[in-house]
Amino acid sequence: MTIDATMVGRSYSAAESYQVGREKIREFADAIGDPNPAYRGVNAVAPPTFAFMVANPALLELLADEELGLRLDRIVHGAQKFSYTRPIKAGDEIAATATITTVRKAGDVEVIMYETALTTVDGEPIATSTSTISHNRADS
Repeated sequence: MTIDATMVGRSYSAAESYQVGREKIREFADAIGDPNPAYRGVNAVAPPTFAFMVANPALLELLADEELGLRLDRIVHGAQKFSYTRPIKAGDEIAATATITTVRKAGDVEVIMYETALTTVDGEPIATSTSTISHNRADS
């Protein structure tokens, strides 16, 4: 099995939406050591990297695609960036869909770029996460 350009455009949606709670935002802010008061209280907004928490279930669906044949122990996370339409805030219910955008080979390594769209369950855009992973199929 190898990944090729025919995989570009495949999408993977998280099985469930993510309900953003103000306590989850506070716990995340505490975990990253950010005391910003905007991340606490009734009208809490999430730190920018909180988007990874919401996007992760869609990534897990991509990784679980047996046809891709990816092995977690052979993956290196290369890069990630977030683009926001608006902040994630307490009370949001967010859907995540990851789509493979680019695939290229570099020897035994497959470089896979994917974008994860985060929207409200009603379809309002919130953010896009663009990520790169490298997967090595070579037997060591």
